[in-house]
Amino acid sequence: MAKIKVTKIKSSIGSTERQKATLLALGLRKINSSAEYEETEQIKGMIRKVSHLVSVEKNK
Repeated sequence: MAKIKVTKIKSSIGSTERQKATLLALGLRKINSSAEYEETEQIKGMIRKVSHLVSVEKNK
């Protein structure tokens, strides 16, 4: 499976509790923090919920 790199680019202040929990579950605490994951349906769903707060890069 392909790997994706997720980077937090915006603050979670003003976001819902569910969105904050999703960011923490992805391992993104501070702005510009990054994490790499396998591109699974679960991870893509989490990214979709916080897409306005993160950027995604596909790795090979």
